[in-house]
Amino acid sequence: MAADPAQPLKDLKPTQPYFVGIDSDGCVFDTMGIKHRECFCPMLVGYFGLQPVAQAARECKDFADLFSKTRGANRHKTAVRILRELLPSHPMVIERDFKVPKFEAYVRWVEDPKSLLSNEGLKQAIAATNNADDKAQLQQALKWSIRVNELVTEIVKGIPPFPFVRECLDKLSGRADVICCSATPTEALVREWQEHKIDRYPRVIAGQEMGTKAEHLRYATAGKYAPGHVLMIGDAPGDLKAARSVNALFYPINPGNETSCWKRLFEEALDKFFGCEYAGTYESRLIAEFDGYLPENPPWKK
Repeated sequence: MAADPAQPLKDLKPTQPYFVGIDSDGCVFDTMGIKHRECFCPMLVGYFGLQPVAQAARECKDFADLFSKTRGANRHKTAVRILRELLPSHPMVIERDFKVPKFEAYVRWVEDPKSLLSNEGLKQAIAATNNADDKAQLQQALKWSIRVNELVTEIVKGIPPFPFVRECLDKLSGRADVICCSATPTEALVREWQEHKIDRYPRVIAGQEMGTKAEHLRYATAGKYAPGHVLMIGDAPGDLKAARSVNALFYPINPGNETSCWKRLFEEALDKFFGCEYAGTYESRLIAEFDGYLPENPPWKK
């Protein structure tokens, strides 16, 4: 029987009274823009046949991954949102009468709640189908995903944590058990945290192979910490949703205003968390502020 990738989270035993999960891309590191614009988007255009409307695809990718309520979502879910919802409604696509490729087998795989939305999950789906067209679509999606990972390794380097991240990690040391909780492949996470010598802070660096962010938090915290003693730090609505799924508190890192958010966390919010003064009015105000940064609909649909 294959080893369970999430076992380190399930085996995690509290050493401190508090627990903090921290997202990585766009939260600890200012890597969201370069990853999506220089790695994800060019390969999405190339592997999904979007060359005639490349500019529209770039605008859709920017909106879906950086400036909307699907910021930080799994790459496959975002790709499907672009192919099925955003790109068909874009004015350039409509004006040019471009038929967006459907990739129906890939869409079915992404929308199946039983699917493991990772490269390994795609390999399993490819092996499980005998339909040649379905297999070809899934193989193309896998090639895209693998190439994106290669480009991230080649291009995304030397980007330090946001200011005040290290100060916050130091402040958490000895008071909270910390994990990195991300939808990024684990190998990339470990490389980035090691590169900047902050990998000593989290007890586990959990990527997509260990499950969703909600599963990371559940495996690591269920029945282990007192109510109000679990906090998730993130920059996307999916991070908030993951926190709420385990009744955890949430601290937002607002896109475009990251440094001031980390400064506020260091100077004010962590003290409120440790003092059991975070829940309620204070948290609600921060989440309302965060919600205003990420609209639901793209500008061309207003």
